Amino acid sequence: MHRAIRSSLLGLLLLGTGCAFGFAGGGLPADIKTVAVLPFDNETSDATLGQQVNLAVREAVERRLGLRSATEAKADVVVRGRITRYEPDEPTSFAGSGTGGSVQVTRRQLSVTIAIEMVANKDGRMILQERSLSARGDYEPGREADGRKKALEFLVNAIVDKAQSRW
Repeated sequence: MHRAIRSSLLGLLLLGTGCAFGFAGGGLPADIKTVAVLPFDNETSDATLGQQVNLAVREAVERRLGLRSATEAKADVVVRGRITRYEPDEPTSFAGSGTGGSVQVTRRQLSVTIAIEMVANKDGRMILQERSLSARGDYEPGREADGRKKALEFLVNAIVDKAQSRW
C-alpha cells in the first residue's frame, strides 16, 4: 500500500517537474516598446466609427502587445489606418407567417473593412501591413452597437495576432 502511494507521489512529482518544453518567439521585436496610433482616416459616412476603431486599436496594442503610448516622433512604431467600408444593415435572419403574412427581420449583421500598417520609426521596416482586413458582427434589430462591438473585437484580435505572428 505504501509502495503504491510512494509510486503515485513520485509520478506526480515527475509530471509536475518533467517536461519544460515551451514555445519561444512571437510578439514584436525587443526594440519596440512604444507606439503612436494615429487617427484612422474614415472613408465611410459614419462619423463616430473612426474614433471607435482608433480607440479599440490603441487599447489593443497597448494592453495585448505591451506597448506604451508615445508621440509619433518618439514612438518606436507608428500605426496608420483607413476605414474603407462600413455596411451597417445587412438582414441575415427572417421570421414570418408564410403566404400573405408579414416577414420580420430577426437578425442583422454589419461589416467593417480597414487597411492598416505598423511601421518601425527608426528604420522604416514594416511590422504589419494589411490592405483589406474585414470583420462582421451580427446583432438583433435595434442593437447595432452590439454588432459593431463584435466586429471591432474581431478586427483588433486579427491585428494583434498578425503583428505577433510576423516575429
